[in-house]
Amino acid sequence: MPTTSLPTSPRRLLSLALPFLLLLLGLRPTSCGGQEPDSSDKPKPRAAPVPAGRSTVAPGYFLLPIKPGQPNFLAASMGELRPNHFHGGLDIKTDGRVDLPVHAAADGYISRLKQSSFGYGNVLYLTHPNGMTTVYGHLNRFLGPVAGALRQKQYEGQTYEQELFFGKDQFPVKRGEVVALSGNTGGSAGPHLHWEVRDAQDNQLNPLQWGGFSEIQDHVAPTFQAFAVEPLTIEARVQGSFNKALFVPRLAPGAGVATVWPDTIPAFGTVGILLQAFDRFDNAWNKNGLQRVDVRVNGQPLYSHTVDNVPFPTGTRAVNQHVDYEWMMTQGRTLQKLFVDDGNALPMYTTGPTKGRLRVEDGQLYTVEVKMSDSYGNATPLTFVLRGQRPTYTKTRSAAVKTPALRWEITRNILKVIATDPDTARQGANAVLLRGNRRLELRPSYTTQSQNVYLYDLRAGLPDSIRFGAITRRFDRQVLIPAGTEQGFADNFLNLDFAAQTLFDTLYLQTSYKDGTWTVHNPRQSLYQPLRVTLKPTAEVADKTHSAVYSVNARGARNYVGGKWDGNQISFSTKVFGQFRIFADTIPPTARLVSRGAGGLVFKVGDNLSGLASYQLLIGGRFRLLRYEHKNATLFTERQDTLGPPLRGPATLRLTDQAGNEKVVSLNL
Repeated sequence: MPTTSLPTSPRRLLSLALPFLLLLLGLRPTSCGGQEPDSSDKPKPRAAPVPAGRSTVAPGYFLLPIKPGQPNFLAASMGELRPNHFHGGLDIKTDGRVDLPVHAAADGYISRLKQSSFGYGNVLYLTHPNGMTTVYGHLNRFLGPVAGALRQKQYEGQTYEQELFFGKDQFPVKRGEVVALSGNTGGSAGPHLHWEVRDAQDNQLNPLQWGGFSEIQDHVAPTFQAFAVEPLTIEARVQGSFNKALFVPRLAPGAGVATVWPDTIPAFGTVGILLQAFDRFDNAWNKNGLQRVDVRVNGQPLYSHTVDNVPFPTGTRAVNQHVDYEWMMTQGRTLQKLFVDDGNALPMYTTGPTKGRLRVEDGQLYTVEVKMSDSYGNATPLTFVLRGQRPTYTKTRSAAVKTPALRWEITRNILKVIATDPDTARQGANAVLLRGNRRLELRPSYTTQSQNVYLYDLRAGLPDSIRFGAITRRFDRQVLIPAGTEQGFADNFLNLDFAAQTLFDTLYLQTSYKDGTWTVHNPRQSLYQPLRVTLKPTAEVADKTHSAVYSVNARGARNYVGGKWDGNQISFSTKVFGQFRIFADTIPPTARLVSRGAGGLVFKVGDNLSGLASYQLLIGGRFRLLRYEHKNATLFTERQDTLGPPLRGPATLRLTDQAGNEKVVSLNL
């Protein structure tokens, strides 16, 4: 019986640098978050303006689906930077509760609905005469004739989770019609409505770009948090070093954030600019994303992006190339790259041939103006000046350094070797790269606090090992995997199959195996599309039926991945690098009845390792529908269910986990 399964001119340069010069003279520039409103005038209600050249629907075509015509608030805006995706629409607040009426945004028809315990949860799709589709996610209930059709399908298939598609004549709706009730289903972290607008190609569009929503007010300009300047090529430097330099404004008591950096920043070569900022709406404290960022250098446009159109689903993971992913993973700070990095094919950028990269020449000044804007036209400026300074070898010492040490890191295609050197000589000693019987001596580019820094372009060949004085370390990158090609890697412990779209950029692959743990590169580098992995255990796995692959994080937490056995090898797909192990799950799920009343039955369920895979409730031998919410690990019946048997008599709850273990709970209701 089926069960429910879970699935420069000098004058121009002076004018651009004037705010910076005023700050040096002790005068306060008026640049603390856009234009300051006249204190005698309260902000007037307004809707988002319609940007020229980008409107595809008339303002007011779409109705706000929650409390239309009444003041409203957003929990999230379009394009916010989330883990592994751009936020694809608006999160509309629902007063902290569920079951608010959800109105159709325009005339059309219900073209699709889906129910899941994950992702968008209960989600409804309305297709409109202009070819666009609006999406309504995290719903609690569907309403109208479609709800009855869904219930019928659930009982026919004996499964709660469904995905149904409909023709334009089956379930027509009118603008403003109540089609569902808001909820907190799927991956939602609290009650709200997730609302999207998509075009015919399934691109996610910013609903605020067309204006017309006077319910949502925004007179607040974006808030600048930090910016960074990063060397992008081997000869480039920022403040004399081959490091990303982060600049965080200091807040004076009672003052806003100054948006003119008070010092020139020495740099050289090809550099990139990065930005951290957020936006807020009126009377709301949650942080939202920016809609647009523009960069001008010495008055000339260098870079611009507008988050109004994100391809779904292929473009959403490209957020990991739009931001500095490694910094986000290691420093907890999300910096947007204000240049188009290799492997980033998103359509939201406007740049010249340098793709937003800036070439800094010795002896030149570059006034950089960054403008941060939201969907309502509020803007915040940021101004700083780069001063071209050709790098020369410099050395500073640290008396605390007593013993030599050696380490390295890879940035883009550049190997950066750092050797701790207690020697007091004026020039740091050379490091040696070894490959077979060949050797390459590297002179230090600079020495900071007794740490010699050496730079080498890995495209010239991967070394076998690195030597500094009496220290020799084996280089742990095995092979170069280029992006955009199908390529495989194999050793005694695993096979890796890279598809053409697996990587954003060149990968210098590192793998290892020790004591039942396979390390596939490191989680500080992101994947674009899934990687196919085959693990080769060194000993026979006795219980393959209950054994599967789990990812293991730095804290030891295990997450079920799965896999398919072929002999003594197991293959799976992964969207992340990291560590993997094989575990056997032989313990069945657990379940207990925690509530029984007029509202129905509620079961608390759990599993020790692999997680719940399917569930089924039979009352008197007849199937009764259950709904699953993974966030609170509950299974429950719905009061609106009139097709199932009454909740009385002998009953059986059957649970199966991902490893195939089964738990049967007998009840007498």
